[in-house]
Amino acid sequence: MPIQAATTSRRLLWYVLLLALLIGGTVFYAAWRVLWQPNVAVSPYGAAFLYIRTGTGYAAVLDSLRRHELLRNQGTFEWLAEQRGYPRLIRPGRYRLNPTFGNDDLLDMLLQGKQDTLDFTLDAFKYKPQLTRQISRQLEADSTQLRRLLNDNTFLTRRYHLDTTTVLTMFLPGPYRFFWNTSAQQFLDSAAAMHRRFWTSQRQQRADSLGLSPVQVHVLASIVQRETAMKEDKPVIAGVYLNRLRRGMRLQADPTLLWAIGNFRVKRVLNKDKLVDSPYNTYKHKGLPPGPITSANRQSLDAVLKPAAHKYVFFCARPDGSGYSDFAETFAEHKQNARRYQHRLDSLGIKR
Repeated sequence: MPIQAATTSRRLLWYVLLLALLIGGTVFYAAWRVLWQPNVAVSPYGAAFLYIRTGTGYAAVLDSLRRHELLRNQGTFEWLAEQRGYPRLIRPGRYRLNPTFGNDDLLDMLLQGKQDTLDFTLDAFKYKPQLTRQISRQLEADSTQLRRLLNDNTFLTRRYHLDTTTVLTMFLPGPYRFFWNTSAQQFLDSAAAMHRRFWTSQRQQRADSLGLSPVQVHVLASIVQRETAMKEDKPVIAGVYLNRLRRGMRLQADPTLLWAIGNFRVKRVLNKDKLVDSPYNTYKHKGLPPGPITSANRQSLDAVLKPAAHKYVFFCARPDGSGYSDFAETFAEHKQNARRYQHRLDSLGIKR
């Protein structure tokens, strides 16, 4: 082969190789851009989340991504989503979008339903609407459905052995962890499971020794919780009420009156409040009220299960505003304590 022809062939081969490299590089870059290039928009406000409601279609998912500007390039995501069949496999949930995710990682997460869990604290509540508002603000659970279940006596009795009043003893304030798309019934089932875990055999034995059912423990603990925030006083106050129950005395618990009149902001209970016609009026009716007046926390429940042993049957808030109480065995002692506290309220101009 002539030297010139050989040189030409080698040049041609190099051109072909170079062209192949350029084409290969272009293809690889295009694939990297579509599949692996980070495509989640970085937010200065922290982690971004994609919420996909139950029953939501592909168009709604795309609209949410677009409206909240969650992606850098939505076009490449849509193209790959179509190739991988995502429009037909939508899974609801709350998804944390990692800024390092490319479209391939993002679609892996969405197709497998690897949603993020949600941690929140259930605050103590006094009435059912307060519970439903808390849950509907945190979870997808439908508030209307939750209200319906909480007022369905047949459902509650069959599933939890509680009724529309005592069901409020099932909820323990504190930390919870759920998937965002938890339904109303799933939430209730989870709360019931946590309640069962709280009631260990040891706690059940303590309740039995006091002659109380778990529901009654919750009801009494709810009163103790409304009486004081002081950890040291809770077992003492629990002991006072247990002494009253054993002696057949009325509980005469002011917080039960406030529940009955629907006003916990009152600082001073008046004699007219004691006339309210309600089974929660423990000035009129002996024994425990039919249900809790707030969702009792673990500290209050354990105070009832391990009450202080004493002979007190009266107590009154101290006039120093410390939050602690003065205790008494006789009504004469109690009247002196109560008089000092009332004088303190008078000096502050508190009439109600």
